Amino acid sequence: MNYTQARSFTYEIFAPRLGGRLGAAFDWGIMGLIVINIIAVLLETVDPIAATYGRELYLIEIISVSVFTIEYLAHVWSIIETRKYDNPILGRIRFTFTPLMIIDLLAILPFYLASIFAVDTRFLRAMRLVRVIRLLKIARYSESIRSFATVLRSQKEKLVVAAAMNLILLVLSSSIMYQLEHNAQPELFSSIPATLWWGAMTLTTVGYGDMYPVTQGGQVAGSLIAVFGIGLFALPASILAAGFIEDSQATDDNVCPHCGEELSQNE
Repeated sequence: MNYTQARSFTYEIFAPRLGGRLGAAFDWGIMGLIVINIIAVLLETVDPIAATYGRELYLIEIISVSVFTIEYLAHVWSIIETRKYDNPILGRIRFTFTPLMIIDLLAILPFYLASIFAVDTRFLRAMRLVRVIRLLKIARYSESIRSFATVLRSQKEKLVVAAAMNLILLVLSSSIMYQLEHNAQPELFSSIPATLWWGAMTLTTVGYGDMYPVTQGGQVAGSLIAVFGIGLFALPASILAAGFIEDSQATDDNVCPHCGEELSQNE
């Protein structure tokens, strides 16, 4: 196997959905390692477990960083096999600034920063918690998460409109409630920005109960605002649901109903 063949083989192995059985095994292995990492990060915050199994947790970290570093470098080295990044220098540089590669870099960077630089305990703990971002690496290997990203891109305009409408409703409802409740509860409804907390909790139907209207006008307005909030704040969910249906139908149209293989554009 020469240099070019080795690079092409590496690209197929490390690229999701390529590489055959070996590539699929690698994909599942990476996802399993990510899950183990997240569990280790969570357990490190439990003092008795961290004190008893600190060496084992650190060993998991070393193995994980080693694998993720090899994965990152393999992606950068072999990406010129694609037409989009075929330039040996500029192509690789542009590839390193893609969202998934930035996530991959952030997944390993805290370990090297903590190893090279002398930092205090609080900053070191914060850097270790950044490792939770490794959970986002699953997006590279999970078809479901990639589908979610596709839906977000296709429905972004509708989602922006829905978010703007929700923001307008939040500001209006908080302003109304401030006018109705400020005199009765000046400590809680001290300003419109402070009332935004009540508006967010009411429109999302969370209702912690730390702020609530006591005047008759405030209770009537609060009831109406809650009813409007149920429908309007549920609007993004319906937009995403419609987007998933469209994406599923488009995917089914491009897949052979007999063999399950993806159809080419010419078929």
